Amino acid sequence: QVQLVESGGGLVQAGGSLRLSCAASGRTFSNYAMGWFRQAPGKEREFVASINWLGDSTQYADSVKDRFTISRDDAKNTVYLQMNSLKPEDTAVYYCARRLRAAASNRMTEYDGWGQGTQVTVSS
Repeated sequence: QVQLVESGGGLVQAGGSLRLSCAASGRTFSNYAMGWFRQAPGKEREFVASINWLGDSTQYADSVKDRFTISRDDAKNTVYLQMNSLKPEDTAVYYCARRLRAAASNRMTEYDGWGQGTQVTVSS
């Protein structure tokens, strides 16, 4: 079992930045890959970023690759998503998730635990 709690969302102007956090329960956090996904109104949930168990390998959606950075702090059982140069199209509910594997993945079905999400709204 895993519990994930996202935080850090909010309302920002285009071009601004936000840092999302995802706190995970359990003492084996460091063994697993983590990911961020998002879901905009009327859209299906989509992959944003993932990070492997060591934090030395990452994946990003093309739409965020040069603007977002995923990182992890295993001592704090927390994964982060630093979002810079935000655009209105980034507006969505952002979810973090845990994968029961070491490698990063962009496949939603490979993640077994999900948080409740945090709202990010970017105004134009």
